[in-house]
Amino acid sequence: MEIVKVGRYRARFSDSQNDISAAQALRYQCFNLSNKLKLDIDDFDTICKHVLVENLETEKLICCYRILCFDNGKNVTSSYSSQFYDLTAIERYPNPMIEIGRFCIDPTVNDPSVLLTAWAALAQIVHQNQTEFLFGCSSFEGIEKEKYLDSFALLRDSYIAPDHLLPKIKAAQVFCYAKDLIYKVDKKKALLNMPPLLKTYLSMGAWVSDHVVVDLNMKTLHLFTGMEISKIPEGRKKFLLDLA
Repeated sequence: MEIVKVGRYRARFSDSQNDISAAQALRYQCFNLSNKLKLDIDDFDTICKHVLVENLETEKLICCYRILCFDNGKNVTSSYSSQFYDLTAIERYPNPMIEIGRFCIDPTVNDPSVLLTAWAALAQIVHQNQTEFLFGCSSFEGIEKEKYLDSFALLRDSYIAPDHLLPKIKAAQVFCYAKDLIYKVDKKKALLNMPPLLKTYLSMGAWVSDHVVVDLNMKTLHLFTGMEISKIPEGRKKFLLDLA
């Protein structure tokens, strides 16, 4: 089912196992994984909806992500993120929520309209489901935290979650940058090394956990990221909805 069309790009929901397999193959490529199937597969693929962004001219899949919808925070412990974070505080959230995961774009594609199409689709989904909170894990490539100390310092100073929604530690291997990092931020360097998707979230009013998880399976450092829809600038919301 088509969600939006922006120029030569279309975003739609998957409607077959072949669609999901194509998304898993793109994720495998983007996340630099290594297995015999050459697919990125986990149990959440069967319970999530998959959003595919395709080039209409080539019919090639170039971007994908998956979503998991919740009526409120009551069942947030069944989310992907809850494997790594204690989300007890978010269980009390009273309104509809969506977890976003496995967001990736074909690294050979360099067109900002692809990301715009993906966001326009998400804006439509949020609007149609009356969603009030988005969350998920933002990933830093690799597991060496030293490369990202400036980025973590900036997050520490400006973007930590409010206390009433702050995720607590659950994973065995974490870096508590908000507490342990004594480091003066170089903002230019911080933004240079910040993952592009996380920068987009932050520009729309998102906040993050006070620690990152060392994910040896995905070979990343990942960071719980939450975004209250009410905090997104009205101009940005209108722009994304109007793209459709």
